[in-house]
Amino acid sequence: MKKAKFTEEQIARILQEGASGQTTQIELCRKHGISQNTYYTWKRKYG
Repeated sequence: MKKAKFTEEQIARILQEGASGQTTQIELCRKHGISQNTYYTWKRKYG
């Protein structure tokens, strides 16, 4: 099984950063090296 690149704690921090509204979701994805699709999947699963 493939090891996850991000822990659940890291994902939660990224989602909180996105919810704060200080940066756009595009900038947030670029900063953390994830795709927008991944961001929305995490948001649906953990948010």
